Amino acid sequence: MTLRQQAEAIWRSGVAAVDSETLVRQSIQRQDDRIAICGESFQIDSLQRIVVVGAGKAGAGMAAGVEASLSPQQIQAKLTGWVNVPADCQRPLQKIKLHAARPPGVNEPTSDGVLGSQHILELVSSLTNDDLCLVLISGGGSALLPAPIAGITLEEKRAVTQFLMRSGATIQELNTVRKRLSRIKGGGLLRAAPAGRMIALIISDVPGDPLDIIASGPTVCDNATPEDAIRILERFTKRGTTPTGVPESIWRVLDQQVQSTTARPLPAIGCRNQIIGNNQTAMDAAAIQATALGYEVRSLGTNRQGIAAEVGRELAERCLAAQKEATGTGICFLAGGEPIVKLAKTDQPRRGGRNQELALAAGLRWQSEEISRFIVLSGGTDGEDGPTDAAGAFYDAQIQQQSRERQLPLESFLAINDSYTFFAQVGGLLKTGPTHTNVMDLQVALVAGPQR
Repeated sequence: MTLRQQAEAIWRSGVAAVDSETLVRQSIQRQDDRIAICGESFQIDSLQRIVVVGAGKAGAGMAAGVEASLSPQQIQAKLTGWVNVPADCQRPLQKIKLHAARPPGVNEPTSDGVLGSQHILELVSSLTNDDLCLVLISGGGSALLPAPIAGITLEEKRAVTQFLMRSGATIQELNTVRKRLSRIKGGGLLRAAPAGRMIALIISDVPGDPLDIIASGPTVCDNATPEDAIRILERFTKRGTTPTGVPESIWRVLDQQVQSTTARPLPAIGCRNQIIGNNQTAMDAAAIQATALGYEVRSLGTNRQGIAAEVGRELAERCLAAQKEATGTGICFLAGGEPIVKLAKTDQPRRGGRNQELALAAGLRWQSEEISRFIVLSGGTDGEDGPTDAAGAFYDAQIQQQSRERQLPLESFLAINDSYTFFAQVGGLLKTGPTHTNVMDLQVALVAGPQR
């Protein structure tokens, strides 16, 4: 295998380990006249309905996993559900409706998402004491579950989301604001349930797996306050300063929440929230594959955030420093997390994502180096990287040679966040299509031994 093939094999092993259908099937077992979900057992005959709702990039695979686990006709007759997914993740299922809540590659709330979220709220609101509700939550769920509160429109909510993303807000900051503006996030789905039992199966795409942040916590009561949301917005802008900032309606509803003496209603039922897969799951599997290929594995952790370009440069530096230490097959650096792209101001056209930017920054650091023994690969485990059709990118000696022959100035592409255009010209894009899972990003950097 070439160095490039090895890097991709390691990365894909990590993604395969968090296959959403597999994770769900491992969480649900049928035992004669009972079903067990994450160790909690239910008498099948005592259940009137099994209602499945949810949202996320892994939603299709998770829903398929539920149907496969509850396949006997006795159980299928009780099964119904609705899950919001990206349009390119739809597939026909027997009992659970997969609703296209947004177009492919456009991670923003849409009117179709609002319709789907309303249907989900209606299903949950119909629960009785004899029903079991399974909630399938995965990364991307926030954009796929739009349900604006009274006083703001979907367009206004979309505007504040876009503003925060452009400004470099973390996923925690973004979701803290979104929860205060939603009827379904921040425990809204849980509060809508009048009765029954609820279990949420969660595939985490957030560092540290905070239940209240993943998909903006639809089944977790919100601990953040409207004051928290206001402070986050004020970090990035002042009220009324620009027409492209935060709409006035957003400030108004948050001010009203601060002044209100009526707290959010308590949920009528409880919910068991169970993490069934995360970035560590993928990292562990990638490490096993790297070890099987003969590499010494050095883990850099799963909660790496920061600026993508800076993370890429740091990874490149680690490879350079490790050259003299690499023996045998070599050294494999593994890292996970979700850095952000710091957008430059430009009128020039550009395309890219955080993984492509990370790989390009690593390549820029290696520009004057001999890198025949190096490769860095960075990819989103969901198969998406920004508003592009790529999961990420890789940079190695072949890419370096291509860029030199074509006289492509890496620094110019990086300066305006145009990484996709660069990698498209040199054949460095990692394309997988939807993977039906999402546990943030996974980086693989290989330093081959001297005898390779």
